[in-house]
Amino acid sequence: MKKSLIALALLSGLAISPAVNAADFSVAVIDVPVVVNASAQVQALKKDQQLKAQEIVKFVEKARKDVASISDTKKKQAAEEKYNKELQSKKEKMDADYAAKLRAIDESISSQIAAKAKAEGYDIVLSKGIVLYGGTDITQAVAKNIK
Repeated sequence: MKKSLIALALLSGLAISPAVNAADFSVAVIDVPVVVNASAQVQALKKDQQLKAQEIVKFVEKARKDVASISDTKKKQAAEEKYNKELQSKKEKMDADYAAKLRAIDESISSQIAAKAKAEGYDIVLSKGIVLYGGTDITQAVAKNIK
C-alpha cells in the first residue's frame, strides 16, 4: 500500500511539473511533405530514379531478345541465369544508391529544421499531421531554405 501511494505521489508530481513550465515552452509545427517536395535534392533524386528505371527496362528488353534468339536449351537457360544475376545486381546497386541518397537528404532536411527551430527558439517541432491545434507553422520558412 505504501509503495502504491509513493508511486501515485511521484506520478502526480510529474504530471503537475510540466504544466507549470508550459508557459515557457514553445512549439513549432511543420508540414514535412511540403518541405520534402520543395527540395531540389528530392526532385533530382526522383529524376535519377526514373532514368535508372528506364535503363533497367531497356536491359530487360535486350535480355529477352537475346534469350529468345538462342535455340539451344542449355545455352538459353545459361543466358537467362546470367541476365537474371546481372539484373539482380543492378537492382541491388540501384536500391543501395537510392537509400544512401535518401538518408543524406533526410539528414539535410532534418538539420535545416533543427537549425530553424533553434534560431527561432522553439523547444520542439512536431509534424503538422499530428497536431490538431496550436504551434507556430514554420513550413514555408524551412521550405525556402531547402531549395
